[in-house]
Amino acid sequence: MSDLYLYNSYTRQKEKFEPLLPGYVGLYVCGPTVSGESHMGHARPYITFDVVFRYLQHLGYKVRYVRNITDAGHFEEEGREAEDKVSSKAQLERLEPMELVQKYTNLFHWGMHLFNCLDPNIEPAATGHIIEQISMIEDIMKKGYAYAVNGSVYFDVRKYAEHYPYGKLSGRVLDDQLETSRELEGQEEKRNKADFALWKKAPPQHIMRWQSPWGEGFPGWHIECSAMSSKYLGPSFDIHGGGMDLQFPHHESEIAQSTIAHGNSPVRYWMHNNMITINGKKMGKSYNNVIKLTELFSGNHPLLEQRYHPMVVRFYILQTHYRSTLDFSNEALQASERALRRLWEAYEVLQKLVSKGKEVAKDAALDEQVSKLCRECDEFMNDDFNTAKVIANLFELAPIINSIKGGQIADDALSADTFKLLQQTFKTYLEDVLGMKALQVEQNNKLDKVLSLLIEIRKDARTRKDFTTSDQIRNKLAEAGVLLKDEKDGSISYTVE
Repeated sequence: MSDLYLYNSYTRQKEKFEPLLPGYVGLYVCGPTVSGESHMGHARPYITFDVVFRYLQHLGYKVRYVRNITDAGHFEEEGREAEDKVSSKAQLERLEPMELVQKYTNLFHWGMHLFNCLDPNIEPAATGHIIEQISMIEDIMKKGYAYAVNGSVYFDVRKYAEHYPYGKLSGRVLDDQLETSRELEGQEEKRNKADFALWKKAPPQHIMRWQSPWGEGFPGWHIECSAMSSKYLGPSFDIHGGGMDLQFPHHESEIAQSTIAHGNSPVRYWMHNNMITINGKKMGKSYNNVIKLTELFSGNHPLLEQRYHPMVVRFYILQTHYRSTLDFSNEALQASERALRRLWEAYEVLQKLVSKGKEVAKDAALDEQVSKLCRECDEFMNDDFNTAKVIANLFELAPIINSIKGGQIADDALSADTFKLLQQTFKTYLEDVLGMKALQVEQNNKLDKVLSLLIEIRKDARTRKDFTTSDQIRNKLAEAGVLLKDEKDGSISYTVE
């Protein structure tokens, strides 16, 4: 098994990957808060860790990949105090909270499948693990690191920091946090401003609530991941992943509460992907620059010049190393589309080629060049999952493949072994590890006719200004993977994903 090195956010250095149990890997990734549609910013962590999952399996590890669903309200300590995102959105949409949760969980899965992301082995929901969260809170309280006030429970950060290196992951200094913490509602309950909620008392208007030893309430944001990761991966596991924006307060709080509950640091390797930005700003609702996946795939957003195929977006993300910032632009996505088409065309050519090479290559220099480019793909992935360099090498191989097809390079120029390595490298990396698929989608004639009929019905509804019916047709087709776009000339185009 090849040596894999990955960048550990906790130690801020690359380290040789050595799992707790030889041959097995426990991987936990923070999943979405399903109070709204997933957007392009969400795509990066899940595509990044899908590649990590795929590559670990390629190396021969048996991986248990756990990715949670946050559906218990999502209390944000740093932000609007005691806001329940799920309950608030449910009231706006006039849905039961779990009805809303199911709606956006389905949309999240739809988007992940279009990106060709593999399903995790376990996808636990926070609402299904309230008992485990309460039990963990009780344990932390018994050990003297949490306290109850007026039906809420808070983690005592200052006491923890007296014995453990609080702030090491995020680089935050506790004294600075005490001075700069915002004055939020409920702060007077805490012993220190930096203390975070393990359990919150539910106000009268709060829809989602559970009975607990401290009264009716709901869990804090951070405790859910500690409870679920330890339940399915044990008190200590190999890799914890997520976006860089989760380092503080979420992951820092996870480390603290899990360390007290289990008596040890919970994670061996912390991995964080960088952000997708637009004009230098993180993509997020607070910046009003969110591009939802449904908008990205349909082109229906003011910032988009066209619709973008999910494979184009996946390729665009993987062309940059996961720890580097990725700035959105239409030009970059369009360049990724052209590049992916060229690379996939070369791959299709390679699949059809038959080697006439012998044991000894006819062109020794070319043979060594091709062999080196293929071998380097392993080296690049073993160096902190450097997909950008792997893709660059595949691009260097593409013109060689096309030249063999065109006759500029003899079909026996490469040795039989090197030609086989070339085919294996493209199959392994382009499809199996990077998770790419062809852009072309086979469409059934009958499906075309049905879609044409629905488009005509929708067009007629728009003419009659029956926008309810028009929008319903568009939205239901989007849920089924059929994306409509109203063109400037009045026509309607569609793609089937």
